[in-house]
Amino acid sequence: MSVKELIRYLEGYGISAERKTIYDDIETLRIFGMRIENTRKRPAGYYLADRDFETAELKLLVDAVQSSRFITDRKSRELIGKLEGLTSVYEAKQLRRQVFVENRVKTVNEEIYSNIDRIDRGISGDRQITFQYFEWTLYREMRLKKNGERYRVSPWGLVWKDENYYLIALDEKSGIVKHYRVDKMLKLRVEDLPRSGKEIFERFDPVQFAARTFGMFGGHSENLTIVFHIRLVGVILDRFGRDVTMLRRDEEHFAAMLKINVSTQFFGWLAALGADAQIEAPEKVRREYISFLKQTLSVYENGGLK
Repeated sequence: MSVKELIRYLEGYGISAERKTIYDDIETLRIFGMRIENTRKRPAGYYLADRDFETAELKLLVDAVQSSRFITDRKSRELIGKLEGLTSVYEAKQLRRQVFVENRVKTVNEEIYSNIDRIDRGISGDRQITFQYFEWTLYREMRLKKNGERYRVSPWGLVWKDENYYLIALDEKSGIVKHYRVDKMLKLRVEDLPRSGKEIFERFDPVQFAARTFGMFGGHSENLTIVFHIRLVGVILDRFGRDVTMLRRDEEHFAAMLKINVSTQFFGWLAALGADAQIEAPEKVRREYISFLKQTLSVYENGGLK
């Protein structure tokens, strides 16, 4: 804004100011650490060069909001509008130009914000939560699982995995650690009952749990030894982290010791690596994988699904 515009703006608030007063005030703000610059480019005038968030940082946040499947379209637009308020009106136009992705897969569950808030209250208040859980039908309709029976769990953490938000919790009925898609929860309540599972979660690593659970599908936990081609070192480190144990076997292969929740989703991931990956131990998981491959191949050899 030019000095003339600043004087006119202040007059709108009933404040009378002269040019010299404006210059003195700007200098005072500079002394107190605000980086106010002057430009002769259009629009000419003074502007605040430093903000809490740089435009590039806000663009990253806008991208994260856009790509988050668990945030509805309406909430995405609201959040992006709030992010625009953290920069100037001119920089906000750049953020709006960035919002061009349509038809991206998004959740339709508008309860997700309140779900996250209540889950957080359950965790911080050391309380159990209950909720209904739904699945989709072929006709794109929500259908409650377990005929609408409420799930009762002790919440211990939230994990963002595969573009979805998951609750890590102890199922009160089975006593097993399970995970639930937050955007598939309905009518979530915080109950006046203390959480269970403290002794389990004192040594539980939710990040490692997410890394070894493929597609966030359940499965039986196993300690596997898998031999990989050396070209897959980066793939393994990206998937399991830098603490994974890897031992060289020869010039072209290495063995990785991995704790995996064995499921068909894990077998699918392994199959995508083709001949560059081989389960070495335990033998029972080797046989499970061979059976998985044979069953998949039989579908094609026998003319399709029956």
